[in-house]
Amino acid sequence: MNPVTASLPSATHEVLNQVPALQDYNLFTSDPALSRALDREGAEWARPRLEEFGRLMGTEELIRAGFLANDNAPVLRTHDRFGNRIDEVEFHPAWHELMRRSVEHGLHNLPWGEPRPGSHAARAALMFVASQNESGHTCPVSMTYSAAPALRKQPELAAEWEPRICSMAYDSRFQPVTEKNGALIGMAMTEKQGGSDVRANTTTARPIDGGRARGEYRITGHKWFCSAPMCDAFVVLAQAPGGLTCFLLPRWTPDGERNGFHIQRLKDKLGNRSNASSELEFAGAWARRIGEEGRGVPTIIEMVQHTRLDCVIGSSALMRQALAQAIHHARHRKAFGRFLIDQPLMRNVLADLSLESEAATMLMMRLARAFDLRDSDEHEHGLARLATAVAKFWICKRTPQFVNEAQECLGGNGYVEECVLPRLYREAPLNSIWEGSGNVICLDILRAMAKDPSSLGAVLEEIGQARGADRRFDSFARRLETELAGTRDEANARRLAERLALALEASLMLRNGDSRISDAFCASRLDGESGRTFGTLPAAIDLDQVFPPI
Repeated sequence: MNPVTASLPSATHEVLNQVPALQDYNLFTSDPALSRALDREGAEWARPRLEEFGRLMGTEELIRAGFLANDNAPVLRTHDRFGNRIDEVEFHPAWHELMRRSVEHGLHNLPWGEPRPGSHAARAALMFVASQNESGHTCPVSMTYSAAPALRKQPELAAEWEPRICSMAYDSRFQPVTEKNGALIGMAMTEKQGGSDVRANTTTARPIDGGRARGEYRITGHKWFCSAPMCDAFVVLAQAPGGLTCFLLPRWTPDGERNGFHIQRLKDKLGNRSNASSELEFAGAWARRIGEEGRGVPTIIEMVQHTRLDCVIGSSALMRQALAQAIHHARHRKAFGRFLIDQPLMRNVLADLSLESEAATMLMMRLARAFDLRDSDEHEHGLARLATAVAKFWICKRTPQFVNEAQECLGGNGYVEECVLPRLYREAPLNSIWEGSGNVICLDILRAMAKDPSSLGAVLEEIGQARGADRRFDSFARRLETELAGTRDEANARRLAERLALALEASLMLRNGDSRISDAFCASRLDGESGRTFGTLPAAIDLDQVFPPI
């Protein structure tokens, strides 16, 4: 053997038929369903902001930041090197960069900082874009957005804290809020013995000096889940002398001392790993009451309602990003002599996923408009109350199966950590668990229909706006109304929620979508012509008409 030839490296590692990374693209302008919905739901004025933010979130730099923030999880520092309690959480610089971008674009405050028609819809579109890049950092963003309606139950607190929330400056320094350029708000409701049953909470709140006029209390107890413990203040529930009550608990006391807010540990979670979720101990922590004593649940439900909307947004965003990755892969990858995108069975899968994603996007944006109008329109108020819970149940439930199907489109490449899909898959179950499992949400849907029949009337009116557009839809809607008129027992609550969601999505698609796409949705979702997995669309559907551009 020639010694020179023997020393040459083997020429077997030529890279062929691999897909280029999906990066340096605009997450907003590449999404026609989102773009159309922005205009339809009254937020066309936000288009320049969405175009800029969509460009940023699709850059290679910020996509890499999402990976770095998850590869370098937050670290808890309970004490300094001298033994002093500090209770601080350290984050990778990539996390701070993502936070800065989202805060600067108003994702945490847009409806409160710029209260104009369509502000909730504009903010929903922005959150949808950000959540496709990296979902963990949107948790404190969401909590801050959702806290404002609860704070307004106590006007003097709102007057003090809203200007801080409405700042567009991201200030990550751990110091009293009076010395910062902006503030973020977290939430701590659940306890280890109660979970979603917050009325079982045992954390206590004692009025300072025995009086309640100033609304100051000392809170002692344990919280099993606290979202984003690095925030500047937290909306919490505790048992006051008058019953379960809502409070705002800051990290620092008015005299500039660290509050009795002790982080016991960070949760080791399946997904959402860039975000710090924690267990807390309150050791006589100073707090101020929000609303009346004994009205804690009705007070905090305003915050919960807005976080439900964000769960719908976040899950819809995971669907969209998984779909984008799957279609991008199929357009560049060959198998058996043809691009995957040209193979009929793959086209069926991708078309089916596209239908699901577009329906979720439409419903998400319609809900956001209901939030914009709910204070001045009875129909929109009822729609926001009931349809948000319905969408939260259905869209969040569909997301894990959806993301897994997208992974299969990539095969083994979709299962390795260099690809974003494993992160999306770990993230996918979170929103259906957050605040209350599917059962909790469905029971709340039954409760809402019983206590506020006008909310069901609003949903049925919204569904009914598509009457006459499709015979399959009309038949489905009639059967649904018959079911709703009967006994609404708990055992069938999931069935009712599912059918309400499908009817809402179909109505929106029939009224606002391409007729060929709405036809495919009705055939596959309402008429029983499809199977139980994605990729079983009926043969009569023109698959070429269903694909969105990526």
